[in-house]
Amino acid sequence: MRSHLLNGLTAETYRRSVTEGVERVAAKLATAASPFTGITVDGLAPRVDSVDLDQPLGDTAAALDELEEVYLRDAVYFHHPRYLAHLNCPVVIPAVVGEAVLSAVNSSLDTWDQSAGGTLIERKLIDWTNARIGFGPAADGVFTSGGSQSNLQALLLAREEAKAESYDRLRIFTSEVSHFSVKKSAKLLGLGPDAVVVIPVDHDKRMHTVALAHELERCAQDGLVPMAVVATAGTTDFGSIDPLPEIAELCAQFGTWMHVDAAYGCGLLTSLKHRRRIDGIERADSVTVDYHKSFFQPVSSSAVLVRDAATLRHATYYAEYLNPRRMVQERIPNQVDKSLQTTRRFDALKLWMTLRVMGADGIGELFDEVCELAQEGWRLLAADPRYDVVVAPSLSTLVFRYIPATVTDPAEIDRANLYARKALFASGDAVVAGTKVAGRHYLKFTLLNPETTAADIAAVLDLIAGHAEQYLGESLDRAS
Repeated sequence: MRSHLLNGLTAETYRRSVTEGVERVAAKLATAASPFTGITVDGLAPRVDSVDLDQPLGDTAAALDELEEVYLRDAVYFHHPRYLAHLNCPVVIPAVVGEAVLSAVNSSLDTWDQSAGGTLIERKLIDWTNARIGFGPAADGVFTSGGSQSNLQALLLAREEAKAESYDRLRIFTSEVSHFSVKKSAKLLGLGPDAVVVIPVDHDKRMHTVALAHELERCAQDGLVPMAVVATAGTTDFGSIDPLPEIAELCAQFGTWMHVDAAYGCGLLTSLKHRRRIDGIERADSVTVDYHKSFFQPVSSSAVLVRDAATLRHATYYAEYLNPRRMVQERIPNQVDKSLQTTRRFDALKLWMTLRVMGADGIGELFDEVCELAQEGWRLLAADPRYDVVVAPSLSTLVFRYIPATVTDPAEIDRANLYARKALFASGDAVVAGTKVAGRHYLKFTLLNPETTAADIAAVLDLIAGHAEQYLGESLDRAS
């Protein structure tokens, strides 16, 4: 079995085996006619269940043949221009090269003696991101597994900085369309059931700052502690960007930690045309970024950034076997001192390779393309009498609803939209997401693929309408 260990003796086997895998994936990417095959759970589960994991195949080619049947053939391919559903981006080739390198070398980014140059590369990228945000020289941060972990760590720091005698008195303020991880983080941090105060949004799905000011004032009057305001730069459902400068003013007035969840909107940090949409982000105390959303990186590649590096001490623990205190005096850089994780992948290498090959402007051009595509999609929807579109896009998301000409029952329209989404997914022709707006079912395009065109959007809208009309026709037949 030593022949399967990656080392100097097996380097040629490694090269051959990885090449076989890459060739299989390249073939799938080149020939995928749609983003999905339409396979059902019942259709695929028996094949996976039939695999006996205690009986190895003993051969890479045979394992890849099997993988074709249980995964590659039916995977959902985000690179396809008609994948329009969630915040999943196609990935850039330099990042995939970085993924291959980091997996093989297998550095762990917790301590210097496990990563060396990896530590310095991650720190360089943190500094680069902080400069893009507009933070000063005291800033710092660390790579994370994703936006939920970043939000959790940011709120942990905010909780500790609040210095409240009782967690029951702490309050977090966030908009009604912010990410669910805010409420989840509050629970994980031991805060009370009333800890998260939900602020309404305006017509453009941006946090109402007048309502925020009112709630902050009421918090102070009730003897409670405003622990943090979580502003969103790119909400999951709408891509909306909260008014960051106004929120920053209120946070300064009430002495409240300001966190910006820019997991989606962080692509604007490299934008050549739309960077000003996130002006005010430099006044935050902490920022979440997901490079694997709008920097076209493979999952996972994310970070939490802080304006004051000293606040990261709240995540610091020392273990003699790993990062004893003496290392601080010896100026040995250990990333575990800042992280909620111990063992951690060298995910920063993917972004490093991307910047060294494409540059920040290259990323920004791609993100600008999808933002402009969303504007085209908005115009198509606004001009199409079959659809009601909720709000003009701030980034690259469109939320809309099929409205039949002859049916007025909102519940029946809900069912038609739900049916259309499921039928479209089952066909494999395209993949779209769904959400609720004011209690009603809507559909959603999240446009993150520069290869998607306005013609693709128009074609998918026709497919959706066709499925919805089929449902309504069958429904009418059943009723008559």
